[in-house]
Amino acid sequence: MLEFMDQASINAVEDVLHMGLDRDAAALLVARSDSQHLAAEREMKIMRDAYVASGATETLVTDDPDEGEAFVAARRAAIPAVERRGALLLEDVGVPLPRLPELVQGIETIAADRALTIALIAHAGDGNTHPLIVFDPADADMAQRAELAFGEVMDLAIKLDGTITGEHGVGRLKKAWLPDQLGPEVMELSLRIKQALDPLGILNPGAIFP
Repeated sequence: MLEFMDQASINAVEDVLHMGLDRDAAALLVARSDSQHLAAEREMKIMRDAYVASGATETLVTDDPDEGEAFVAARRAAIPAVERRGALLLEDVGVPLPRLPELVQGIETIAADRALTIALIAHAGDGNTHPLIVFDPADADMAQRAELAFGEVMDLAIKLDGTITGEHGVGRLKKAWLPDQLGPEVMELSLRIKQALDPLGILNPGAIFP
């Protein structure tokens, strides 16, 4: 396990769970080793040393399963906690691991430019992230800004050699960005496969192709 939470996510979770999380922390990174005994101790030392070398202001280590689960609880509570702040446009963009910091910083910039809360959680071990765009559907201006931010996050992921979907499918909401990611040749090939398997156009019509 290597899980990431940004400051917005940390504060949303702290509002709900009151765990004593540091509200001023820029991020929280939770790592776990599945090894046993001496191998686990060695791996935990490697991880802690990496945290410290990267500028972590506080590191906590435990080999107690219950205490370890408490660390994980904050990450698991992140999406429900952020949902309490409003409706969500939930993304799942992914980028190559070396470019994850650029994605984090870019999403912070988008949130500031659009005057929105975008809470970011991530499976940091594989570069798969979930930006949670918070908005009020009754506020037309905010809803429009949320839609613009949604597209800008996907544009950013593509620019960073990433993907507009790290875990889930591409449906009606994301299909406008699919050609930018795949290119015209792959889109044409996909259409030909669709036509071969679905000559009557009855399988999920209009989801991706007109």
